[in-house]
Amino acid sequence: MPLPSRDLTAAPVVRPGPGSPSADLRERALEVLLDPALAHVVALVCWRDGDVVHVADSGGRVAVAPDSTTTPVRGRDPLADQDPFSDGTTSYPYAGARLHSLFADERAPDLAVVHSGAHWFVDQGGHPGEHGSLNGLQSRAPLLLSGAGVAERGVVERVARTVDVAATLAHLAGGSVDDMDGTPIELAVPGARHVVGLLWDGAPSAELLGLAQRGDLPNVRRLLDRGCALRGGAIAEFPSVTLVNHTSALTGVGPGRHGIVNNAFFERATGEQVVPNSASSWHRAMDWLRPGVRTVFERLPDGTTSACVNEPVDRGAGYSTFALVRDAGLGGTGSLSAMLPAAVDDAVATQQHVGASTDYAWATQVDASGLQQVLDLWRADVPPALTWWNTTLTDSGHHAGGPGSPIARASLRDADLRLGSWLDLVQARGLVDDTVVLLTADHGMQAADPACTGDWDAALEAAGIPFRDEAHGFLYLG
Repeated sequence: MPLPSRDLTAAPVVRPGPGSPSADLRERALEVLLDPALAHVVALVCWRDGDVVHVADSGGRVAVAPDSTTTPVRGRDPLADQDPFSDGTTSYPYAGARLHSLFADERAPDLAVVHSGAHWFVDQGGHPGEHGSLNGLQSRAPLLLSGAGVAERGVVERVARTVDVAATLAHLAGGSVDDMDGTPIELAVPGARHVVGLLWDGAPSAELLGLAQRGDLPNVRRLLDRGCALRGGAIAEFPSVTLVNHTSALTGVGPGRHGIVNNAFFERATGEQVVPNSASSWHRAMDWLRPGVRTVFERLPDGTTSACVNEPVDRGAGYSTFALVRDAGLGGTGSLSAMLPAAVDDAVATQQHVGASTDYAWATQVDASGLQQVLDLWRADVPPALTWWNTTLTDSGHHAGGPGSPIARASLRDADLRLGSWLDLVQARGLVDDTVVLLTADHGMQAADPACTGDWDAALEAAGIPFRDEAHGFLYLG
């Protein structure tokens, strides 16, 4: 069972107020949030007014179209840099498409506050390494294709989006891609008997590729030597958080269609807080999927075998870790921990970090169980036609120390060793030429700055603005 990116079970900040928010209330909130005194922690504020999506910072405001073109409202354009290859902390690739997708759903907030890249908000649930922003650095996941049917080699000058992952997997596995937001990546063509999707949660694209090319991740390098990687990776949907993008990667549609708009959000229809990205609720995440949305597993031809390991977006999979959890009536870390392999006995794990970090130890247990499930599935007479395998330790390591830190690098090395165990089995069984692999993540990651602190909730409260703040950035007014 995967570990969520952040424990969001605690109550959000709630300031009581009247019913539905008015335009006047929104403008009062914007006046507070766009004060230059908060510009070091508030990169952008985004909202929908009718059919128009607005984006503002302390220096200007624009209306942004779905094709990402902007129309000035006042001041300078905060979305002037949308270079999809840029990792600048004020570069916002595909901003229009991503924001319009979010605000298409009624679960979207009245105001979406985008943290500055450096914002240190550990006291509000953040970490030394963070993601969630619209910026390129926190949104850029790796995307690597390898094996049967992959035409190009090395790092190619391409960029994709997370919604393209499901489209590519479905296309390669003979499934339908109709009505998706994403499109298949043509660098791989159908024909392989076995399609495998790997998601290394929170693994930054540049770090992963750099370490692989230097030989520090030899098993990722094995994949790269038989395929290609996109230099621009895959740009996550907004917000660039875990469950939004796991769902986008396995449905091929953005949050405005699948309905999982954040790791925690407010359900206006019921007046309730929803926290689908929690250790106690991940196995039920698909309860909040919007009607009519299909996972990649539900798009496969009849009779196609499939497996979904350590992944909450599992509806339609023939084998699912979370189906076993649901069938057993389990949920939460307490009831599962004793059933998982002990982290201290894991020869793959970096024991220095297992002993020092409970998150690292828990994620090690989860990933050791995931590896065992994958090996068992691939020791069968005929392995699944489509396998999806989620790795969670990489997210825990990068949250704990930020990209490039010793604990983050250790999490990548541990994941690489587990990948190698499976690749060795594939090779031993003579299935290398019958298998195509897609490796990606759900978002990027950025190191926060301990000196860059501040809290917009306190400023809104001081101004008397009634609100609730979900997942620290989704503001529901009134």
